[in-house]
Amino acid sequence: MSLSFCGNNISSYNIYDGVLQNPCFVDALNLVPHVFLLFITFPILFIGWGSQSSKVQIHHNTWLHFPGHNLRWILTFALLFVHVCEIAEGIVSDSRRESRHLHLFMPAVMGFVATTTSIVYYHNIETSNFPKLLLALFLYWVMAFITKTIKLVKYWQSGWGVSDLRFCITGIMVILNGLLMAVEINVIRVRRYVFFMNPQKVKPPEDLQDLGVRFLQPFVNLLSKATYWWMNTLIISAHKKPIDLKAIGKLPIAMRAVTNYVCLKEAYEEQKKKVADYPNRTPSIWLAMYRAFGRPILLSSTFRYLADLLGFAGPLCISGIVQRVNETQNGTNNTTGTSETLSSKEFLENSYVLAVLLFLALILQRTFLQASYYVTIETGINLRGALLAMIYNKILRLSTSNLSMGEMTLGQINNLVAIETNQLMWFLFLCPNLWAMPVQIIMGVILLYNLLGSSALVGAAVIVLLAPIQYFIATKLAEAQKSTLDYSTERLKKTNEILKGIKLLKLYAWEHIFCKSVEETRMKELSSLKTFALYTSLSIFMNAAIPIAAVLATFVTHAYASGNNLKPAEAFASLSLFHILVTPLFLLSTVVRFAVKAIISVQKLNEFLLSDEIGEDSWRTGESSLPFESCKKHTGVQPKTINRKQPGRYHLDSYEQSTRRLRPVETEDIAIKVTNGYFSWGSGLATLSNIDIRIPTGQLTMVVGQVGCGKSSLLLAILGEMQTLEGKVHWSNVNESEPSFEATRSRNRYSVAYAAQKPWLLNATVEENITFGSPFNKQRYKAVTDACSLQPDIDLLPFGDQTEIGERGINLSGGQRQRICVARALYQNTNIVLLDDPFSALDIHLSDHLMQEGILKFLQDDKRTLVLVTHKLQYLTHADWIIAMKDGTVLREGTLKDIQTKDVELYEHWKTLMNRQDQELEKDMEADQTTLERKTLRRAMYSREAKAQLEDEDEEEEEEEDEDDNMSTVMRLRTKMPWRTCWRYLTSGGFFLLFLMIFSKLLKHSVIVAIDYWLATWTSEYSINNTGKADQTYYVAGFSILCGAGIFLCLVTSLTVEWMGLTAAKNLHHNLLNKIILGPIRFFDTTPLGLILNRFSADTNIIDQHIPPTLESLTRSTLLCLSAIGMISYATPVFLVALVPLGVAFYFIQKYFRVASKDLQELDDTTQLPLLCHFSETAEGLTTIRAFRHETRFKQRMLELTDTNNIAYLFLSAANRWLEVRTVRSSHDFEMEAQQKGGKGALSVLFFFCVCEEDWPRANICCQSSSLFSLEEDCH
Repeated sequence: MSLSFCGNNISSYNIYDGVLQNPCFVDALNLVPHVFLLFITFPILFIGWGSQSSKVQIHHNTWLHFPGHNLRWILTFALLFVHVCEIAEGIVSDSRRESRHLHLFMPAVMGFVATTTSIVYYHNIETSNFPKLLLALFLYWVMAFITKTIKLVKYWQSGWGVSDLRFCITGIMVILNGLLMAVEINVIRVRRYVFFMNPQKVKPPEDLQDLGVRFLQPFVNLLSKATYWWMNTLIISAHKKPIDLKAIGKLPIAMRAVTNYVCLKEAYEEQKKKVADYPNRTPSIWLAMYRAFGRPILLSSTFRYLADLLGFAGPLCISGIVQRVNETQNGTNNTTGTSETLSSKEFLENSYVLAVLLFLALILQRTFLQASYYVTIETGINLRGALLAMIYNKILRLSTSNLSMGEMTLGQINNLVAIETNQLMWFLFLCPNLWAMPVQIIMGVILLYNLLGSSALVGAAVIVLLAPIQYFIATKLAEAQKSTLDYSTERLKKTNEILKGIKLLKLYAWEHIFCKSVEETRMKELSSLKTFALYTSLSIFMNAAIPIAAVLATFVTHAYASGNNLKPAEAFASLSLFHILVTPLFLLSTVVRFAVKAIISVQKLNEFLLSDEIGEDSWRTGESSLPFESCKKHTGVQPKTINRKQPGRYHLDSYEQSTRRLRPVETEDIAIKVTNGYFSWGSGLATLSNIDIRIPTGQLTMVVGQVGCGKSSLLLAILGEMQTLEGKVHWSNVNESEPSFEATRSRNRYSVAYAAQKPWLLNATVEENITFGSPFNKQRYKAVTDACSLQPDIDLLPFGDQTEIGERGINLSGGQRQRICVARALYQNTNIVLLDDPFSALDIHLSDHLMQEGILKFLQDDKRTLVLVTHKLQYLTHADWIIAMKDGTVLREGTLKDIQTKDVELYEHWKTLMNRQDQELEKDMEADQTTLERKTLRRAMYSREAKAQLEDEDEEEEEEEDEDDNMSTVMRLRTKMPWRTCWRYLTSGGFFLLFLMIFSKLLKHSVIVAIDYWLATWTSEYSINNTGKADQTYYVAGFSILCGAGIFLCLVTSLTVEWMGLTAAKNLHHNLLNKIILGPIRFFDTTPLGLILNRFSADTNIIDQHIPPTLESLTRSTLLCLSAIGMISYATPVFLVALVPLGVAFYFIQKYFRVASKDLQELDDTTQLPLLCHFSETAEGLTTIRAFRHETRFKQRMLELTDTNNIAYLFLSAANRWLEVRTVRSSHDFEMEAQQKGGKGALSVLFFFCVCEEDWPRANICCQSSSLFSLEEDCH
C-alpha cells in the first residue's frame, strides 16, 4: 500500500529521464500548491474564528467587495465543477487499472478542498477588510497555474488531444487558474496593498454604516445573492416574533425613491430639451425610462436567456439517459472503453454523468430565472417609486385651474397613482418575456424537429394555431374583469353609504331595504363574475389541453407518416419539449395585454406631466417686495377699544358713537399690495378685474360682499393660485425690529397661514393637524384650542387630541373640521393669516367666541396681519380696513368711517343687513339656551360612555396581556394553517360541486398518468419486440382515447373549480353583509370604517378572483406531485429512502415561509394605503399646502411613505425567491434517483422534470394560505 500512490509497479517511480518526465511525479507536483494553501489558511481561519473582530455580522461595518468579486466567485464555482469532473475521471481511470493509482484522483480531491478553502478564506478577508492576507491566495494561484501548465505541456508532448478527457480538463484548469491569478493581480493593482507605500483605503458602503438598512441583497457575496441566504435570519425570526417595519429597516440609498426620481427626471428633462424645437412632438417617457433603467433590464434579459437555454438541457439529457439505459438493456451499449484513460465522448455519454449534468443544469436554470425575476422586480419597484415622485412633484406644481375647471380630477390623479404606475411596474416585470419568448419558441421547434422530424412540425402547428384562441380568451377575460370592477365600485359605493348612515338606518329599521339594493348590485357583479369565471376556466383548460393535443397530433403523425418506430428517448424528450413550448405561448397573450395597458398608461402619464403648472409668483420667490412706506389712504384709523367680554351683538351705530383714539397714519405699513390686477382661472376671461388694493401690516382687513362676488378668488389670487393676466402682487419686507409676543420667536419673510373655505384635514391626529409640522408648544397649543373652542370636542374623542381624523379616521362635523383648520392657521408662526369665511359652518356662539378670543385677542395682540373673508357684517366694527367686492371687482376700500362718508348707500345697505342678522340672532339666542343644555348633557353622556368603553377596553387589554404571556401559544396560532377556514370556504361552494371537483381532479390525473404509462409501454414494446402494424394501431387507438379523455377532463375540472369558487363567493358575501349590517351600534362605534370597507373591497376581491385559480393550481400541482412520487417510487423503489428527509425539509421550509410571508404581505398592504391617501389628501389640500409653503415637507413625507411601501414589497419578493430557490433545489434531488429500465425509467425522469417545471405545490400552498387569511377575516 505504501507504493499505491503511483501503483504497485516499481517502474512507475522511474525518474532516470527526469522528474518531469514521470507522469506520477507531475501529478504529485500538483499537490504542492494545495498543501501550501491549506497549511497557510487553516491556522488563520481557526485562530481568528473565536476572535470578535473576525466574526461576520449581518451589519458588519467593514463589509465590502474587493475588485472582481463576482468574477472570482463564478470562476471558483467553475473550478470546483472541473475538479469534480477530474475526480470522476481519475476514479474511472483508476478502476481500469490492475493496481491502485492514487495520483489519478488524489490531487483533484486536494484541489477541490483547497479551492473550497480559498473561497471561504477570501470571504472572511473581504468581510474583515484586510486585503494583505490575500497575498497567500495570489501565491496559490500562481503555483497552481504553473503546475497545471507543466502538466498540460507534458500531455501535449505525449500526443494527447481534445478527444482525451484528461487533456481537456487540464487545459480548462489552466485557463481558470490563470484568470483567478489575473483577478488577484487586479486586486493588488487597485488596492495597492503589497509593495506600495500608500495602500488604497476602501470604505464600506454608506448603507452598511447605517444600521437601519437591513435589505442586504446588493451587499452580500454572490453565493448569498443566488441562494438568498441572508434572508434566513428574518424568515426564522418571524416564527418567534411578528415582522414589523423596524425589522425590515430602510431601503438602501440606490433603491430609494429620491435616487431613482433624480435619474428618471434627468432623462425626462433631456427628452424635453430634444423636442423643445418641435411643437407637435412630446417628450418620450419610454426613452426616459430606458435611459434610467435600461441596464438592469438588459441584465435581467441576459439572465432570462441563460435560464431558457439551460431549460432545454432537460429534454436533451432525458433523451441521452433513456438512450443509454435502453442500449444497456438491449446489450448494444459499446461505449465502455478498454483503454486506461477516459475519452471525452465516453464521459459525456455516460448516463450518470448526464444525470449530474441535468441536475446542475436545472439548478442553474432556476438560479438564473430567479435572478431575472428579482432584477425585474427590483427595477419595477424603483421605476414605480420614481414615477410616484414625478407625479407628486407635478401635483405640487399643478395649476389650480386644472382642478377647478375639471380638466384634471382627483379620480384621474388617484388612477395615475394606484393603477397606471402599477401597470408600468407589472409591464417591467414581464418585459424580458417579450424578447425571450421568440427565442424559446424557435429553439423548442428546432429541437423537436431534430428529434421527430417533420411530424414535430404538426404538433408545433397545433400549438401555434391555438395561440390566437388563447389571446382571444385573454382579451375577453380583461373585458370581463373591467366590467366586474365597475359593478364592484358601484357596490362599494352603496355599501359605504350604508355604513356611514348605519345609525339612521337602524333607527328607522331600514337595514334590509338598503341591503336589498346592495344585493341587487352584487347580483349584477356576480353575472359579470360568471363571464370572468368562464373565461378563466377556458384559459386554464387551454393551458392544460394544448400540450396533450400537440403530443397526440405529433405521435399519431409519426406513427403513420414516419417509417421509424417511436423510441422512448424521442417520445419523452419531445413530451418535455412540448411542456416547455406551451409556456411562452400561454404567456404571450398576457404579455401583449400588459404591453397595451402600459402604452395607454404612458399616454395618460405624459398628458399629466405636460399639463399646466402654477407660475413662480413673487411671494414664493421673494421678489417684488415693497419697502416700508406710509399709507396715505388710511385716514381715520383708530385703535380698538372694544370690550371683548360683552355679548356677541354688534351695530354700526355703536361704531359711530364709540370714541376710538386715532393713531398716526404715517406709520402704517403695507403688507400686500395689488396693482392693476386681472386674474383668471385659465379660461382667458378675467374672473377678477381692475384689482387695486392695499392690506395694512399688523391689522385686521375684512373682505365682504355677496356670494360669488370673488372674495375667495381674491385670496387665491394673492396667493398666486390664479393665472395673472395683468398687474402685480407685491409683498412687503418684514420689520425685523418690531417686537413679537415671544422673545424667542422668529418668522419667515413671507410666511403665510391660510384656512380655506372648504376645510381640509390630514389623515393624522388632531394635534398633528393643528401643529402642521411646527414644533409643539404646550402653552401656545392650549391657547389656540381654547380660542377655537376645540377642547370640549377633543375631550369627547376616544384618545383626545391623539385621535386620528381625516378620511381614514373618525368622522367630524363640518364645524369641528372648520375650527381645526382655523386653529392650524392660528398656531403657525407666520406674519400673515388669511381666513376664508371661517364662520360659515359655526353657530353664533362659536363664531362670537372665535372672533373675540381667536381673532381679536390671539391674532391682533400678536400684531399679525389678518385678512378675513366673511359674511358676518356684525364684525365690521372690528375691522381696521375693509375691502368690499362686487362682480369680481373692488367696489370700495377703506375704513368703516371712510365708507360711511364716501358711500352712504353701501353703508345703509350694510345697516339693513345688520338689522336682519340681529333679529335672527335674538331668535337663535333664545333657542340656543335649550340647545346648549342638550349639548352639555349629551357631552356628559358621551364622556361617561367613552370612559366606560375605555375602562372595558383596558380590562380586555389586561386579559389579553395575561393570555399573551404564553408566547408559544401565540406563535402556534400564527403558524397554524387555517384548515377550518379552508373547510368553510369549500363547503360554501356546495357539497355537490366539492365532490365533483375532487372526483374530476382525481380522474383527470389518473388519466394523465395512464397516458404517460401507456406511452412508456408503447415505446418499450417497440424497442424490444419491434412491434408490427397491428400492434401499432392498437397502441395509437388507446393513446388517442386516453388523450381525448384527458382533454375533456381538463375542461370539466377547470369549470368545476371556477363555479364552486363563484358559488362560495356569492354565499360568503351574503353572509358577510348581513352579519355586518345586523351588528350592534357599538361595533360601528369601535371599528374604523376603513377596516369594514376593506372586508368588502380587498378581501372580497381575493375571494372572488384570486382564490379559485390558486385553488386549481394548488390541487393540480399537489396531485401531480403525488403522481410523480408514485411513478418514481414504482420505477425506482430506492427513491422512497430519499423521500422522507426531503419531505421533512419541505415541511419546515413552508412552515417558516408562511409566517414570514403573511407578515410581509400585511406590511405591504398596510403601508400602501397611507401612501395612496397622502396623494389624495395632497391634491385636495393643494392650495393650503402651497400657501403654508410646506411643499418640501410633504415631498419628504411622500418619499418616506414610498420607501416604506417599497421595502415591504422588496422583502416580500425576496422571501418568494427564497422559497423558490429552496423548494426547487430540494426537488432536484429526486432526479438523482430517477433512472431505471426502458420506457418506465424515462417516465420517472419525465415526471420529475414536469414537477420541477411546476415548482412543486409548496409555493401554491403558501399562496393559498395567504388568501385564506383574508377569507378568515371575512368569516369571523
